[in-house]
Amino acid sequence: MEGAAGLEQRLAALRQSLPAGTGLLAVSKGQPAALVRQAVAAGQRSFGESRLQEAAAKQAALADLQPLDWHFIGRLQANKARGVLRHFATIHSLDSLSLARRLARIAGEEGLSPAVLCQVKLRSDPAKTGFTADELRACWAELAALDPLRAVGLMTIAPQGLEAPQRLALFRECAALAAELGLTELSMGMSGDWRQAAAAGSTWVRIGTALFGSRQPSA
Repeated sequence: MEGAAGLEQRLAALRQSLPAGTGLLAVSKGQPAALVRQAVAAGQRSFGESRLQEAAAKQAALADLQPLDWHFIGRLQANKARGVLRHFATIHSLDSLSLARRLARIAGEEGLSPAVLCQVKLRSDPAKTGFTADELRACWAELAALDPLRAVGLMTIAPQGLEAPQRLALFRECAALAAELGLTELSMGMSGDWRQAAAAGSTWVRIGTALFGSRQPSA
């Protein structure tokens, strides 16, 4: 494992490059708890995970630290909803009204009030799920009223193969949809396209490889 100095330098460089209002979500999925601990020592508090079992073990291994800000960024299976709600205060991957109803019911049972971002698919991409813009508009009144969920924003992932201007246009389209719905949070941009996302007003860029390096094979 690379020494803490390299990670600290990359964190500092990323923070200096991000505009005001754009937060860094360190994607720690596939990385060991020890590396997350190094990032915390360098001042990082917000982390993204996509596998419940891995994340729960990591959170337990880091329980001696001050509470961290954990975000669930993977595809959320309905049968994992309760576990995800118990371990994450923010969910970036709400991709259907039926899932929203389930999350709201379970959150009520658990006494939780999670922040959720709706995943939108603004370009054809068979590898991704999510609402189209029209689907989200059509169900928005019901979804926004699903207490105790707090619908705070949108998340989108640019399909592979887009050029930088196309990614920028996509992210701006997502930002416009969020503004239309009165939402303030935007989870857009990853290691390869965070610059375009930040330019379009993303409030969270999800960066893993560019920060931690390749994922650990054993994870």
